[in-house]
Amino acid sequence: MKVVVNTARFIVGTLFIFSGLVKAIDPLGLAYKMQEFFEVWADAGYFKNLMQWLHQYAVGFSVFMITLEVALGLALLLGWQKKLTTCLLLLLTLFFTFLTSYVLFSGKIRACGCFGDCIPLTPIQTFTKDIILTVLILLILAGQKHIRPLFKNPVSSIIMLLATAAVLYLQFYVQRHLPVKDCLPYKAGNDILELRKTPKDATYDKFYYSYFYKKGTEQKEFGMDKLPDSTWEFVKEAGKKLLEKGNGKTALINDFSLTTQSGNDTTEALLATAGEYYLLFAKDVNAKYDPAKDWMEDVYFLLKANSLGKKVFVITSEKDKAIERYTVAVDGKKIEAPILTCDYTAIKTAARSNPTLYKMNGPVVQQKWGRADIDKALPR
Repeated sequence: MKVVVNTARFIVGTLFIFSGLVKAIDPLGLAYKMQEFFEVWADAGYFKNLMQWLHQYAVGFSVFMITLEVALGLALLLGWQKKLTTCLLLLLTLFFTFLTSYVLFSGKIRACGCFGDCIPLTPIQTFTKDIILTVLILLILAGQKHIRPLFKNPVSSIIMLLATAAVLYLQFYVQRHLPVKDCLPYKAGNDILELRKTPKDATYDKFYYSYFYKKGTEQKEFGMDKLPDSTWEFVKEAGKKLLEKGNGKTALINDFSLTTQSGNDTTEALLATAGEYYLLFAKDVNAKYDPAKDWMEDVYFLLKANSLGKKVFVITSEKDKAIERYTVAVDGKKIEAPILTCDYTAIKTAARSNPTLYKMNGPVVQQKWGRADIDKALPR
């Protein structure tokens, strides 16, 4: 029994640490997934006010959950506060099981993001993982007497404190810079135009539809291949039957569309631009700024790019605010940069820092900088 319990202890502890660290390199990814859950539940009428409140603080909630996941995994391996640790692990795993079961059985959310964007799992895989984890943790809970601490309590406490601080620092660091490992479709080296194309082997669900029609007092159901003549009046759709399941393959980038201020789609034209240019993604724009207080590296970058003759396009979902911020004179110099609008969700995926700068060569991403590094993009 001792060997079984400690083997389970090693598996669970290692998996929790790994799962937490994979998400810690991009905590905004988990925050956006949490917001998706909150939106779905709010729309369904489940604790709407609470869901809306949690939506606002999703980033903080994400940082807390990731840190807790790593800390509990490490505590289990160290044998630190074993009873409390095991109970919290069980509660957390039951919570995760609820989430993955909701994803699997409701069909309203595509994936749970349990291992971030770097290791995508299907709903059935994540649900199975959580069931196995629950069994292993119950086994550990029943055999706690076989768990021996690796170090004396003061040493384990110091390790826990340092590890927690390190995980928190990592998460705040990547929000100012960029994820230390980019697992998104916009990573350096990727061709955005190519990734917007639907895979050639993609297939789609095929359905057989039927409809209700009426003539006078008679109402009758007709299949899509046997519709009635014009003497019948359409009432409503009767239902649909799945004939053939598609493989679910879609373009890796399917919501990235750029629109000019006059309302024209310029996505293909811009990405087909030959040579070097820059894309400045401004996710949440502060229209009014105080040079003494506001972070202004984006503004200074645009001024410097203008002076060097570099082409820069500002991409935002908040056109009016962006126009106010990026078309004013600063230090007597006027910024000149076309402002393009894009869907907010697409920008959240493309820009993990606010703002984020891309160096492009045609449709290919050459290099990326987060908020804290934009000043390094051009020679000083």
